[in-house]
Amino acid sequence: MMRALLLSVAIVAASPVAAQDVAITNAKLVVGDGSAPIEGGTVVVRAGKVVAAGAGVAVPAGVEAVDAGGRYVTPGIVAAFSRVGLVEVDAVPGTNDRAAARTRFSAGLDIAPALNPMGSPVAVNRAAGVTRAIVAPSGSSNLFAGQGAVVDLGDDMAMVTRPRALQFVAFGEDGSAKAGGSRAATFLLFREQLLAARSYARNPAALAEWGNDAMIQRADADALVRVIDGTTPLFVRVDRAADILNVLGLKSDFPALKLVLVGATEGWLVAPQIAAAKVPVILSPLSDLPDSFERLGATQSNAGRLKAAGIDVSVGVFDDDDAHKMGYTTQYAGNLVALTRQPGASGLSWDQAFAAISSAPARAIGMDGAIGSLKPGRVGDVVIWDRDPLELGSRPTAIWIDGKRQSLTTRQDRLRDRYATPQEGALPKAYDR
Repeated sequence: MMRALLLSVAIVAASPVAAQDVAITNAKLVVGDGSAPIEGGTVVVRAGKVVAAGAGVAVPAGVEAVDAGGRYVTPGIVAAFSRVGLVEVDAVPGTNDRAAARTRFSAGLDIAPALNPMGSPVAVNRAAGVTRAIVAPSGSSNLFAGQGAVVDLGDDMAMVTRPRALQFVAFGEDGSAKAGGSRAATFLLFREQLLAARSYARNPAALAEWGNDAMIQRADADALVRVIDGTTPLFVRVDRAADILNVLGLKSDFPALKLVLVGATEGWLVAPQIAAAKVPVILSPLSDLPDSFERLGATQSNAGRLKAAGIDVSVGVFDDDDAHKMGYTTQYAGNLVALTRQPGASGLSWDQAFAAISSAPARAIGMDGAIGSLKPGRVGDVVIWDRDPLELGSRPTAIWIDGKRQSLTTRQDRLRDRYATPQEGALPKAYDR
């Protein structure tokens, strides 16, 4: 019985597909940079990269042309904050690598070796139009959670686009629990660990001299040095307005920090200060209820108010099945468009909302020159949709990642087809071999 069950859910890796030279024509073309859709647009992808996109773009000789039939054509969705590839089944520890609660390492942890490109959530999210994701660890035994990565969701084994792309740390209630029980301890521990890393950078031999009294491991110090000098962006989970101001204040001690605020539920209360610091924000529009004391100021208008203040806002799926259901991102962005029609509410225009799930996350991670839009030189991540991608129920009809056409079939589709019409006798094979 167990053997049959395992066979029924097995995944056979597809053979690598070569990048295609393709031109998608007759499109309602969304570049993804916040500009309006272009009617009758064309995007040309060659050798895995966008070479042209816009109106009046000619199809080069010898390049396959795909007629979009007037439908929306967009860059692939960039999941701004996720755990895809780290989790297969949340309740099964052997398939869940999002946190390392019992290790002696923290900032030095690198999630890249734990990523599973053949996990079923990868295909499910890809079929929803997500082509890239910013993946962060969720915790360690210490304050810093470790180093995240930017990944693609292509149907192959080469998942990592950029390893060690960010460092993640949680302040607020989660951070104080790790630091000793108070926010004062959180900020002190943060400063002390960065100061220890700075001392290590100036004199690496000192770490060995500290011996058992060292408050930081060598691997952690190496990782934090890259945070201090601004090489690695620091993604900070923080929600309370007062905590946000204190996090922004860390730049006075470490001026090269590249901060990215994650959550920022009460960000609208201190929007001028965030804007002045030029710090981007990744938020979830569904954080709109005061479910804890650090989120008493929660409102669905948070994104609109932050954007109106001049802050670069990305929309992500977190605190809400961030490994399996990143496809909700388009619905969340669409909700923000709907808010613009509600009296007294603040939302985003359609163009702003789509940029918040494409080019804005790319800017937050420092990769807007490579991913997140259909501008020339960016990766060939292109999606054709059956309708407005920000409307509930819209689905991709075709997807390319790095110029490679992707299958939209998932393991769930195959299991559905297998059991949809049960008959006498042996069941059909679950998968081709």
